[in-house]
Amino acid sequence: MDFLQIKGGKKLSGTVEIDGAKNSALPMIASTILSKNKVTISNLPQVSDIHTMIKLLENLGAKCEIDEENKKAIIDTTTINHTIAQYDIVRKMRASILVLGPLLARFDYCEVSLPGGCAIGQRPIDLHLKALEEMGAKIEIKQGYVIAKAEGGLKGATIIFDKITVTGSENIIMAAALAHGSTKIINCAKEPEVVQLCEVLADSGVKIEGIGSDEVIIEGTGGELLDMKDFSIIPDRIEAGTYLCAGAITNSEITLTKVEPAHLKAMLLKLKEMGFDYSIDKDSVTIKPADEVKPVKITTTEYPGFPTDMQAQFMALTLIANGTSTIEEKLFENRFMHVSELNRMGANITLNGYTATVEGNAKLYGADVMATDLRASSALVLAAMIADGTTNVHRIYHLDRGYVKLEEKLRKLGADIVRLSE
Repeated sequence: MDFLQIKGGKKLSGTVEIDGAKNSALPMIASTILSKNKVTISNLPQVSDIHTMIKLLENLGAKCEIDEENKKAIIDTTTINHTIAQYDIVRKMRASILVLGPLLARFDYCEVSLPGGCAIGQRPIDLHLKALEEMGAKIEIKQGYVIAKAEGGLKGATIIFDKITVTGSENIIMAAALAHGSTKIINCAKEPEVVQLCEVLADSGVKIEGIGSDEVIIEGTGGELLDMKDFSIIPDRIEAGTYLCAGAITNSEITLTKVEPAHLKAMLLKLKEMGFDYSIDKDSVTIKPADEVKPVKITTTEYPGFPTDMQAQFMALTLIANGTSTIEEKLFENRFMHVSELNRMGANITLNGYTATVEGNAKLYGADVMATDLRASSALVLAAMIADGTTNVHRIYHLDRGYVKLEEKLRKLGADIVRLSE
């Protein structure tokens, strides 16, 4: 099993190129199920979650060609010949549930295993299922599978989500694209990944109103498959945020290229609040050192608020602040598993319910630590970069689910980091 070995104390400098967004690529791959033609996807991040989703489509009968060097994939779903998404794949990644909506919309029947993924808390799919039932589907859960039927096709409906759900919004948007009649989604997620999905479907001939708002209206095609155009995945705002934190925690100046600065606004505002300056070009951001790193209060929330996927990385950053910071996690009840590992390195972080209190000016020491989920693993890497001595970050298969060649990119910036095998 691989692990990362990091020696702390190195300043960073230079430029890092940001890859495509995993969280956009996953629903976009699933959306090709709605297509009547081959689709080429560009700027596709070469991470394990993407390979899992493509393998899932191949198991359904799709033909996929991956060009890793050029970050492209050609997906042909016209050859799909069965509609059972099996446990062996779905258990590895919660986003596998994204095939439920498009499979049901296209074939009127599917079986999808209940999903797995990072253990960051309960992420039930009841909102997905309730919405599909509103659209006329009959749903039962049997032996760990969601069995969905829609005789005569899905019907347009008004869907009111009790709470904002990103994958739920994406699933119902895809289902509505082929439904009979109009579907209105109220309290729809507004994340850039949801926006891209809507824009690509609109380019494919689906009439969609309210893109980017919390109320989206989709006019279904009545079962007619889409003439999908080739598209390129948007930049990964979470990868970008992680490298912004890498520059900040080492008090270094680095430049991120191939980013969408508008998607980074919440993170940049917090960095500014902490004393870091930055400059923005068209598709690049440069983070600059701070004279003094100030404590901060962070509350995670849905986009355009502060993202839960950046909570762990900013927690690592607050360890160097001159004072006490508080971080409130409002989206997932079990997303502080990195706290005990950071404390092993010398951090002083206390938990009270869903709020973490972080004492700044921490003196960190290298240690053996264990990644517990995707974003927690990057927080441990960040902390290791300022720790005295050597840190070994274990179980980095979590990290590989969402970061493209993290150690190579950090090494090019000047970090002392290598991948080793146990």
